Amino acid sequence: MTTFGDVHEGLHADGVALRGEHPGRHPNPVVKVVDLAWLEFGKPDLTRTAAFAADFGFTPVLHTADELHLRGTHAGPPCVVVRRAARSAFLGPAFRAATADDVRRFAEAAGVGVEPLPETLGGVSATTRDPGGARVRVVTGCTEHPALPAQPAWTDHNTGDRLVRINRGQRAPREAASIERLGHVVLQSDRYLEALNWYLAQLGLIVSDFLYYPGQRDRGPVMSFLRCDRGDTPSDHHTLALMLGPANRYVHSAYQVRDLDVLAAGGEYLRERGYRRSWGIGRHIQGSQIFDYWRDPDGLIVEHFTDGDRFDRSVAPGWAPMSASGLAQWGPPATADFLGTPPSPRSLGELRSIVSALRCADNEFDTRRLLGFLKVANS
Repeated sequence: MTTFGDVHEGLHADGVALRGEHPGRHPNPVVKVVDLAWLEFGKPDLTRTAAFAADFGFTPVLHTADELHLRGTHAGPPCVVVRRAARSAFLGPAFRAATADDVRRFAEAAGVGVEPLPETLGGVSATTRDPGGARVRVVTGCTEHPALPAQPAWTDHNTGDRLVRINRGQRAPREAASIERLGHVVLQSDRYLEALNWYLAQLGLIVSDFLYYPGQRDRGPVMSFLRCDRGDTPSDHHTLALMLGPANRYVHSAYQVRDLDVLAAGGEYLRERGYRRSWGIGRHIQGSQIFDYWRDPDGLIVEHFTDGDRFDRSVAPGWAPMSASGLAQWGPPATADFLGTPPSPRSLGELRSIVSALRCADNEFDTRRLLGFLKVANS
């Protein structure tokens, strides 16, 4: 019998599950993936995408007329695979399996075949769709690019009376913040609970934290932060985050950088080049990451992060009410741009999705959930 720890006690409004609430894990999943491998996007202008990627801190490993692969400094496959498309779109995540047998079991459960990936990626994959329609790949045996030199860390910090830097200044260079690795992706679904249970059962992910709408805990969670179950080996607080909403869509993706100085200087580098910050700099509550969110040229949100939590499988899910003000321990308030509330083509699209979801009975987004959603956005 597994004994679960509680690391959430006393952390703002966090608590643990009440009797009968969602356990946050499946007792016998089909496979247990070990990490995100990469994210796939479609983009109409790969030259513009590559220019932003360089300023954001990626290193290209493939750039053709039809395909762009972007990597971090850590060893492994590319973090992002971009294919030329008529419009900008998130195509889906690829998760890394430990063995080819895991890919085969996942394929059998999904009723699909195991297929070789292109030579540019290597390995094999099984591909299906989650309940929200996102294409999900499980892959293994992919090409492992060797590590690149890491961006220097700023370790000579004077803290209180502990002096380690005397007669020397501290000057972080104004340059791109080198991406080290892919951290997580956040997806919205109008079938949130169905999608959550699918990822727990099919991929063996486990929940680190649940959020619920204030006054609606009796109806269950509306957001969950899921990590890979690596047993005693710690993994990121979340590899995938799922949230209830009126439409099935990409919310943002996050990429690790070296430290706060690198993140902040990299943000100034982006700002000077005319890119738009969506929200930041701050430190999250769930996951504890220091964050900085930006809009890419196609309007998608991407995040620099550093200093995130790592949990092993002994940590049970935390529970907390959702609020805009509860998204960060410190930093500026969550912006209207990040929350999607200002009048814009994106927010008008979300409004149309709300109307459509309320008219359709075949989803989890009803009138009461809408009231909770609006309460969070205005908190």
